[in-house]
Amino acid sequence: MMKTALLFAGQGSQYVGMMKDLSEEFPIANEILNKANDILGYDIKSICFDGPKDVLTETRYTQPALFLHGSVIMGILAGNHDFTVTAGHSVGEYAALYASKVLAFDDALRLVALRGKLMFEAGEHQPGTMFAVIGMKDEKVEEICKDLTEGGGGIVVTANYNSPGQIVISGSRDYLRENINAFKEAGARMTMELNVSGAFHSPLVQPAKEELEKAINSTEFRNTDKPVYSNVFAKPLTNADDIKNALILQLTSPVRWTQTLSNMQQDHINRFVEIGPGKVLQGLVKRTLKDIEIEGIDKANDIKKKL
Repeated sequence: MMKTALLFAGQGSQYVGMMKDLSEEFPIANEILNKANDILGYDIKSICFDGPKDVLTETRYTQPALFLHGSVIMGILAGNHDFTVTAGHSVGEYAALYASKVLAFDDALRLVALRGKLMFEAGEHQPGTMFAVIGMKDEKVEEICKDLTEGGGGIVVTANYNSPGQIVISGSRDYLRENINAFKEAGARMTMELNVSGAFHSPLVQPAKEELEKAINSTEFRNTDKPVYSNVFAKPLTNADDIKNALILQLTSPVRWTQTLSNMQQDHINRFVEIGPGKVLQGLVKRTLKDIEIEGIDKANDIKKKL
């Protein structure tokens, strides 16, 4: 029997025009987006449809936009899509929790909006940045991050284990920019600064974590029979309290995506479907696993094939 994982993307997958075709083809998409506008108190729909790009790229808007793309597709598909487990990359984990019925739509959207706002503010108060480090073993990247942090000029940590040989690091903006050559000198094929507004998944966003923790603890989480693979532990969780704990830790902990995918395959998951904008996660799955099926559902045409 084929076991399917639904995957939900994180920041970087958004694009101007996202969900516009869905709203034109499926009335329920408009209903969901209009409801989101009411909950958020601003017009997220027009930001997704029309941008401008620099506004959509601000994390306080990107995060709700990504959550909505995944949840709109799930709303259109309703019961027409069978799956076994879910996972989401960083903020994508909230859409995964909604798909697995751990969180209600309203609650998930409010938490995502708060997370985006807090992370945006944390980046303004504690300037940070992130770099992709390509072509280096995990252990070597971890060792250089440790050495730089112990050097005392700032914080540098691993943030995302995306696929073998592709890690994102996070840290104090000026210090990391000044010392990024340490990775090249140690053998990295390439380093590239990401277009982000802070040092996400690092201790530098601790102030955001404290306020988000309060909101998570006051939100109803349900147990699920569709396990959600946690970013923090790279393992499937079904218990509401365990999921809450993992989500609180997630903001300042690395996203263990490579380990998550490997563990899924060991658990006999052999089909992966990326739900939402773009193909970033499909690429990471292909670079990490062999002998699996992979597809994406982003546009209206993708959905029509399923209905």
